[in-house]
Amino acid sequence: MLRHSESHRSHRIGWLRAAVLGANDGIVSTASLVIGVAAAQASQETILLTGVAGLVSGAMSMAAGEYVSVSSQSDTENADLAREKEELATQPEHELEELTGIYVKRGLTSDLAKQVALQLTAHDALGAHARDELGIIEATNAKPVQAALASAGTFAVGALLPLLVAWFASETKLVLSVAVMSLAFLALLGGLAAKAGGASIWQGTARVTFWGALAMLATAGVGSLFGVAIA
Repeated sequence: MLRHSESHRSHRIGWLRAAVLGANDGIVSTASLVIGVAAAQASQETILLTGVAGLVSGAMSMAAGEYVSVSSQSDTENADLAREKEELATQPEHELEELTGIYVKRGLTSDLAKQVALQLTAHDALGAHARDELGIIEATNAKPVQAALASAGTFAVGALLPLLVAWFASETKLVLSVAVMSLAFLALLGGLAAKAGGASIWQGTARVTFWGALAMLATAGVGSLFGVAIA
């Protein structure tokens, strides 16, 4: 007997989004910062110091931002679940009708929808309403600490890449080296993220590379415009 196995990627949504956002932001913001300061004729030591400061502050900012944002989502989910639990305890018949109506709208006949609602309510009433009424499922459930750590860690790794290039590059070729290598890093990141998410690799690569190049051009322009040496 043949077994039908499927590989789904929806369980990766929580950490993958935070990780891709962190790494992408780390590469783009640090590379742009380095290029902008370098375009202003700063010394290599100043460029590296600025980049390290950007790495630390950016990682902490990403961690705090993700934690606060996802915590707000988690608070909303918990409040909805608490309200739903109370309604199940005080208005069970109404909640059963509500669940039945949801299944009817999805294409089941009234009788079958009622049977499904009854069986799911008997098995796990709150779980059924969380999933089918509120849209809260385990794969996308808010996890603030996981998101904060993923964003901060991947931001730091992403930011470290253009800094290493700036460390080893000569002063005369620093801007070009950081720009080219950072775009290569972004292209690789976009491709890997798209592959992990089951999307088009070329589309993912082009998307992050375009916005990264745009950010670097903008900061290079600002650095050149206010091109004064920074002691």
